[in-house]
Amino acid sequence: MNCVHEDGQPIVAASAKGLFSHVNSVPEPVVGANGLHNESPASVDEIEASKNGWLAYFKTRNFYIVLVLGQVLALCLTATNTFSSLLVQQQTSIPAFQTLFNYVLINLVYTSYTIYKYGPRKWLRMILKDGWKYFILSFFDVQGNYFTVLAYRYTTILSAQLINFWAIVIVVMISFTFLHVRYQPTQIVGILVCVGGMGILLGSDHITGATNFGPISRSRQVKGDLFALVGATCYGLSNVAEEFLVSKRPLYEVVGQIGFWGMLINGAQAGIFDRDSFRTAHWNGKVGGYLVGFTLCLSIFYSLAPLVFRLASAAFFNISLLTSNVWGVLIGIRVFGLKVHWMYPIAFVCIIGGLVVYFLGKKALGEAKKPWLGKDQEGGISGVGTARRAAERGGAAIV
Repeated sequence: MNCVHEDGQPIVAASAKGLFSHVNSVPEPVVGANGLHNESPASVDEIEASKNGWLAYFKTRNFYIVLVLGQVLALCLTATNTFSSLLVQQQTSIPAFQTLFNYVLINLVYTSYTIYKYGPRKWLRMILKDGWKYFILSFFDVQGNYFTVLAYRYTTILSAQLINFWAIVIVVMISFTFLHVRYQPTQIVGILVCVGGMGILLGSDHITGATNFGPISRSRQVKGDLFALVGATCYGLSNVAEEFLVSKRPLYEVVGQIGFWGMLINGAQAGIFDRDSFRTAHWNGKVGGYLVGFTLCLSIFYSLAPLVFRLASAAFFNISLLTSNVWGVLIGIRVFGLKVHWMYPIAFVCIIGGLVVYFLGKKALGEAKKPWLGKDQEGGISGVGTARRAAERGGAAIV
């Protein structure tokens, strides 16, 4: 896979030996924010040495950007989960068809822009060379969406949101094994604190039954939870693959390819598995509105997620989404008539606290420095949110 600047111009051509292959490239001339060559390049080590101490990363603007981005994504996820539950209440459960609109939308937006930047011939060459990688990424992403939405047919909104926990386990294992990511003790503690906050949520709901807004048998609950776990596994795999790809390719190319292949895979899956559900679904104005809301929120989610993968990691991305459980219940108070247990504020503070602990001891670039890209990130792209961009701009903000 070629390494390029975010504008799509290649730096150097290189062959890719696999989904997690290494690529060599050379830096381009430095261009400042004003378009002039007025910012001196710096090595990644020099940038990281510019701020010292356990709170080094907290002194950067990027920490607050990634923290806010994580919560925006959590709210988007909560919104999609809420729309899924509302569709089920309208006796409309079409898991594959429901997510198809999202892939169509992001394909129209991002693939069109990619073709505009590359030209038709270069876009086709990219498809022939790297399309198989994006196909694998999209397959896992489609299955993650499918089984997650399917889970709402059998279980409650909060139980379905359990996917976030298992996805963290998958992400950590795959990142450690294939991308050679080594987690610091503070990161492990931060993850455990976040999971502890999730445990408080689950414990409070087990005690009060606050999220049981409809009669659900134990057998259906187990079936729904299993679907959620399958979805979580697929999400974890797709998250790690996407983090790897966006570190080497332009954001618009990656998101566009997810939309392109996802549209084809999801469309075929909807035609096979959702025909009966589509015929028996109840179609009215509410269902149409819920589908539009679901699609818009999910498309925003897909557009912002790559920035978090660049600035932070797939692991941080997933622990950030744990707060969606809190946001989900807060929305559920209004939409489903749920009640907030006194343990919820404690759980929310624990999760946010875990996100802060996760970055304790990290240097100025945080997790934007990817171990698979080389010492000075020469194997990656120079784009928004990357450590390489910061190095080329002499340590300037990367967002």
